Amino acid sequence: MYISRMIIASLAFAAHVAWGAVPAYASNEGSGSVSVIDTGSDTVTATIETGGKPRGIAAAPDGKQLYVSDQAANGLVVIDLAKNAVARRAPLGKSPEGIYLSHDGKFLAAAIEENNQVAIVDTSSLAIVKRVTMRGKNPEHAVWSPDGRWIYVSAEEADSVDIVDAARGEVVASITVGERPRGIGFLPDGSRAYVAAEHANLVAVIDVATQSLVTKIPAGVRSNGIAVRPDGKRVYVSIGGDGTVQVIDTATNTIVATVPVGQRPWNMAITPDGRKLYVACGRSGTVAVVDTETNRKIADVPVGKLPWGVAIP
Repeated sequence: MYISRMIIASLAFAAHVAWGAVPAYASNEGSGSVSVIDTGSDTVTATIETGGKPRGIAAAPDGKQLYVSDQAANGLVVIDLAKNAVARRAPLGKSPEGIYLSHDGKFLAAAIEENNQVAIVDTSSLAIVKRVTMRGKNPEHAVWSPDGRWIYVSAEEADSVDIVDAARGEVVASITVGERPRGIGFLPDGSRAYVAAEHANLVAVIDVATQSLVTKIPAGVRSNGIAVRPDGKRVYVSIGGDGTVQVIDTATNTIVATVPVGQRPWNMAITPDGRKLYVACGRSGTVAVVDTETNRKIADVPVGKLPWGVAIP
């Protein structure tokens, strides 16, 4: 199954290359818009007006639709990427934040902060098929495991990650990681999850099979977003207080590089070939571009106000 997903991802990337570089999309919560970035030239090619306060952002695997949570409207915005325009809207709950697609794109998990819930949404109908109440308060991220079996949920007012059995729609375990867990990322084979704990200034490593803590990696001040390279060899963590991204070698679970990027780096995305990392730098009003081979920032892309996250199909 994992090999098949890698083949599909490679074919999808090849399709993008056929007409141009794969796009990146940045949600700008301060200006009610999404910036479209050409990752070949690292320039903004379009701005999609969403209104409200766009935060969480996820791109469909086929690159045809973009999903954005609108915190101000308590809803979900669906953007038609052929037209770069809003196509549909649907209610989610009070103050939605991070949204994540299952790997087949059929379902979306949305962290609903003030309802202390995760909403599981059928992406074809936009119907909420399940609401799952969390143990931690103010959930922010709800990330699917690669096999679609689990949804790992971090909450701002907690020191643990709640694990949802996706089929049952229930929290089945909680793993203590550190105060104020934020970004979550899985290795491509689904064996481990990496969780940034913002107030603890660390990244926790979880063994998915045993649902147990493997280790804690000391990180910079206010560790926040997580992105994983497609080959699984590196994990990237944004450091909000230091204005950097730290690079974790997953073979040793040690930090091997620190890259200055901009003010309040937050959520990130990486290109399918793993060569470029795109980092939303909220207070800089930019998306920083990091060359993952050299671990150096190679561009600052001006976007809208307060970019929150980045998505790449």
